[in-house]
Amino acid sequence: MATLLRSKLSNVATSVSNKSQAKVSGMFARMGFQAATDEEAVGFAHCDDLDYEHRQGLQMDILKAEGEGEPGGDDSAESPVEGDIHYQRGDGAPLPPSGSKDQALGAGGEFGGQDKPKITAWEAGWNVTNAIQGMFVLGLPYAILHGGYLGLFLIIFAAVVCCYTGKILIACLYEENEDGEVVRVRDSYVAIANACCAPRFPTLGGRVVNVAQIIELVMTCILYVVVSGNLMYNSFPGLPVSQKSWSIIATAVLLPCAFLKNLKAVSKFSLLCTLAHFVINILVIAYCLSRARDWAWEKVKFYIDVKKFPISIGIIVFSYTSQIFLPSLEGNMQQPSEFHCMMNWTHIAACVLKGLFALVAYLTWADDTKEVITDNLPGSIRAVVNLFLVAKALLSYPLPFFAAVEVLEKSLFQEGSRAFFPACYAGDGRLKSWGLTLRCGLVVFTLLMAIYVPHFALLMGLTGSLTGAGLCFLLPSLFHLRLLWRKLLWHQVFFDVAIFVIGGICSVSGFIHSLEGLIEAYRTNAED
Repeated sequence: MATLLRSKLSNVATSVSNKSQAKVSGMFARMGFQAATDEEAVGFAHCDDLDYEHRQGLQMDILKAEGEGEPGGDDSAESPVEGDIHYQRGDGAPLPPSGSKDQALGAGGEFGGQDKPKITAWEAGWNVTNAIQGMFVLGLPYAILHGGYLGLFLIIFAAVVCCYTGKILIACLYEENEDGEVVRVRDSYVAIANACCAPRFPTLGGRVVNVAQIIELVMTCILYVVVSGNLMYNSFPGLPVSQKSWSIIATAVLLPCAFLKNLKAVSKFSLLCTLAHFVINILVIAYCLSRARDWAWEKVKFYIDVKKFPISIGIIVFSYTSQIFLPSLEGNMQQPSEFHCMMNWTHIAACVLKGLFALVAYLTWADDTKEVITDNLPGSIRAVVNLFLVAKALLSYPLPFFAAVEVLEKSLFQEGSRAFFPACYAGDGRLKSWGLTLRCGLVVFTLLMAIYVPHFALLMGLTGSLTGAGLCFLLPSLFHLRLLWRKLLWHQVFFDVAIFVIGGICSVSGFIHSLEGLIEAYRTNAED
């Protein structure tokens, strides 16, 4: 018993000493005598955990020893030490060593992916290309209509900024451990946001990102319904079917999405849809090139429409949004060191293709350019191209819809005692009836929005200004400054601050003008 007490008192004294040193170091760091590091904060919290576990383990071991009698031998002095953490953790799992924080998180499944197949840089680039070269490229010529050459410059500028913010967002996933090695300590955009708001508001940042993500995903679903109704209405103008009726028909086709449990069935069509979209873009460009002798170069302006141009900014920014899934993508790459190179060539390719597509399309139709550029095509070609685009939109809808449902369920229904509502799934994994009703309600909500606000460009500009600028410009630069401030060079600080300021101005002005445009369009429709 005496040996046991001496061992415990020695452990407690060591723990208290380490804790005191950490407190003193943190106090002097806050007073400015030493630059505090994140590793010190982690070590400080680790000392608290060890101290608490030692005290609890000591009390339990003393009670156990008194109940069983005094054991003899050397083994009895060591066995309670192994039980210190057992009393704190019901599963008996030992506390991971402080030097393997990333390994512990990975083993626990938070970072996961150890047993998952990794993707190459080319496959990762294909995913990024799909995200930033999607159907919403069709709205870029409309942005050139109101922005002229400045709109072309913004396509290039947005590509450069989004590429940079994607890189600094990934940099926020990493920290140096006590050995000076750079290790991955976070796994998602939400984890980065929570780290920035800790310790006072450890979940505030994640909730802000989740809200922005849900808004962007739901608005993407609405845009797919809007563009489907718009394309079908303009493809068959002779039929006595309005655009709203086509949107209702499209939603009826999409209603089975509420029963989705995974995207395995839909993912089979993703490659075919993407290839079809590239073919459609090539067809549009080929038609425009066939009319090159009639291009209206004089219509491309150096001045801008002050009222319409902020909407163009939102359209351009929304077409580049991919930051929300970049942490997961980088974590699943075979060679994460190739991430920067992959971001460079994907955004360069996107910049070139988007710029050429927007310019040649606007030169072809000039002031007659419509919100969805395929509506400008001749009747025979327009019907075929639009049918392909409608098929792609309908097959693309389940992806953001399923992602939005997952975020909602994880945020509101799957946080244990902190959940706002009961779980959507029964014990056997089946979806409850009210959970299915919630999903159907989300599909109907996208339909109602598409019916009452059937304006593709304005909705796209509103979403890009509200969530696109926030997720692509504001938050990455802010998180980079917050988490890596002590390691940044002066030009990195300048870039981050400049992006935050410019992004904030563009976001506010674009949101206001897009909202004004929607209100004006709604009043016009009401009068008609």
